[in-house]
Amino acid sequence: MRIVFMGTPDFSVPVLEALVAAGHELLAIYCQPPRPAGRGKKYRPSPIQSLAERLGLDVRHPLNFKDPAEIKSFADLNADIAVVVAYGLILPQAVLDAPRLGCLNIHASLLPRWRGAAPIHRAIMAGDAQTGVCIMQMEKGLDTGPVLLRDETDILATDTTAILHDRLSDMGARLIVQALDALPDLVAVAQAEEGMTYAAKIDKAEARIDWSKPAVEVDRLIRGLSPFPGAWFEVDGQRVKVLNSRIVDGQGSAGTVLDDTLSVACGAGAVQLLRLQRAGKGAMDATDFLRGMALTKGQTL
Repeated sequence: MRIVFMGTPDFSVPVLEALVAAGHELLAIYCQPPRPAGRGKKYRPSPIQSLAERLGLDVRHPLNFKDPAEIKSFADLNADIAVVVAYGLILPQAVLDAPRLGCLNIHASLLPRWRGAAPIHRAIMAGDAQTGVCIMQMEKGLDTGPVLLRDETDILATDTTAILHDRLSDMGARLIVQALDALPDLVAVAQAEEGMTYAAKIDKAEARIDWSKPAVEVDRLIRGLSPFPGAWFEVDGQRVKVLNSRIVDGQGSAGTVLDDTLSVACGAGAVQLLRLQRAGKGAMDATDFLRGMALTKGQTL
């Protein structure tokens, strides 16, 4: 097919690679423009822009689609279809209608659960047993369109957002190739009216660990916010991010370090902190972390 691809972050990369490998014609790649990043705040292209330029593809990054000229430029590509995955811009109806077969979105949840910006984080934080990927025909509403294909995966007790992100990205890449091969024979199924939840963008204010909550909720918060923005606590005025954890046996006053393996008491039960990061330092396993910052039994976080 003649495809316009629209995506920006790492999550989109396996999808673009899969479309190229499947032999589709990529007419243009739309992504967010380079943003300042790192300590030097140098402008850095997105993962998709970097990949597209290596592949010699036409890269476009409009700030929005309010300019009629941008919409005309998109329509003039005469695409069969647009594939959209974590692009970062709202598409007006004129863009949605321009490709012959419309626009397909790869969404990382089992719609209608977790429509919105942060479905992977929210699924882990809520304790969902399963999540997955939907290939959705796009319409004007936010993630409201009918679903063409879906696949599921269990959320494991060891999953962080980073781990689940990669698994769902690969799943989406496989699923979109299947969907394009099966078009136009796929039947779009309207989303159920019940069971809709909204995956709001993660607010950094959510990231501070409240040790008075049950261990199961603390563990979900830590894994759900790993690697970004990272759940955190303070000790001796220093902020420490926790990037992985597990539930363990133990009890005590909330926030109290229970042993020399970084088990910490919660409102009910305890969690063991497995991977941590101090401000300005790299992430490290608990054993290495404790060599540089002693957190001793009985200390309160």
